[in-house]
Amino acid sequence: MKLRQPTDFLILEALEDKGRNVATNLAAHTGKSRKNINTRLPVLEDYGLVEKIGPAERSGLYEITSMGKAALVYQDQYDEADDFEALIEGPSAGSSAGADAQAEFVRGEDDSDDE
Repeated sequence: MKLRQPTDFLILEALEDKGRNVATNLAAHTGKSRKNINTRLPVLEDYGLVEKIGPAERSGLYEITSMGKAALVYQDQYDEADDFEALIEGPSAGSSAGADAQAEFVRGEDDSDDE
């Protein structure tokens, strides 16, 4: 996973803050060109960080995924991480339990029973 900084994180932040959106609005929210946003959105979709949603097949409406939210949680570790994708995908044997729990919560994988 090769993210472009700061553009990709700005896109993810805008989608998290403003909700689902199209490239034109994301360009306004991020200060980046629409062409740049249109180039990056399919890449972020391939990485599983955003999802292209309806209403029509050719519409350019995107929303952030749970993995995209986890990427924002670990944004400050992007440059230092050997495998950023593995970091945001889930816990590994060598990582701290607190960070794992936070990532699981962000991805919606909280196993606690409220019943």
